[in-house]
Amino acid sequence: MDKRILITGGTGFIGQALCPALLQKGYSLTVLSRQPDRVVQALCGRVEAVGDLKSLNAHPGFNAVINLAGEGIADKRWTESRKQALRDSRIALTNALAEVISSWEQPPEVLVSGSAVGFYGDQGKKPVNEASAPVDEFTHRMCRDWEKAALAVSSDRTRVCLARTGIVVGPDGGFLQRMLLPFKLGLGGRISDGHQFMPWVHRDDVVAALIWMLETPEAQGPYNLVSPNPVSNREFTSTLAGVLHRPAIFPVPAPVLKLGLGEMARLLLTGQKAHPEKLLHEGFEFRYEELKTALEDATGC
Repeated sequence: MDKRILITGGTGFIGQALCPALLQKGYSLTVLSRQPDRVVQALCGRVEAVGDLKSLNAHPGFNAVINLAGEGIADKRWTESRKQALRDSRIALTNALAEVISSWEQPPEVLVSGSAVGFYGDQGKKPVNEASAPVDEFTHRMCRDWEKAALAVSSDRTRVCLARTGIVVGPDGGFLQRMLLPFKLGLGGRISDGHQFMPWVHRDDVVAALIWMLETPEAQGPYNLVSPNPVSNREFTSTLAGVLHRPAIFPVPAPVLKLGLGEMARLLLTGQKAHPEKLLHEGFEFRYEELKTALEDATGC
């Protein structure tokens, strides 16, 4: 593969680690972002910043596209307008991206497009692989439509990989950052009964897997981008407390979450025992398979 890549979402938690890794491998990156060029380059490195997708119409083309754009799903309460904003930042953007790609002189060899294990909906304690039937709820419908928009790019010249990512842990950001303060103060604890599964993954493994999809000609279709060892919320919070040398004795009751977060509380009260079956079967190797090691790296403890 040649070395020119277009990236959306490059300034996000995953993108800020992915861009330097790609630059180190010799790729030339163009990052689509609404932020000023200097901010994009401060976050991503020596990249070309583009502020308007339409400016790439009738472009000569890129060898690959990595599509990670999407507003934070847990950043705000899920009002109807917020849910529409979440859909637009994923589905509408990916539809627009597909339209722009169709105008290029040369189509990309591969599109690696974001998705999430929320595709499966609440699966309780059942093991989940890429062939598992989803439960129809908001996160499933959003991820389904997001993936459908990406698959519109698929052709005999362009393969599409769908990264169904779990809960990403890593230093200085993401889901874990919100948990650290109460746990460091000894005020952390499980959510409800803690039996719901948390399909976690270390950010370094996310970056490595995205590059693997990019560089593996046979890679195609959906991949569960999660650790081989999903854990319950009870185990996750207990392990985090242990890494921080703090107790975890203050559970958060489900009614309190529902009152405070509304429908969004389902993100914390439900989950998926997702397994990266395809990645493992096709030869990808995880660096962080155990939660304790991943959390020690992410917290620096």
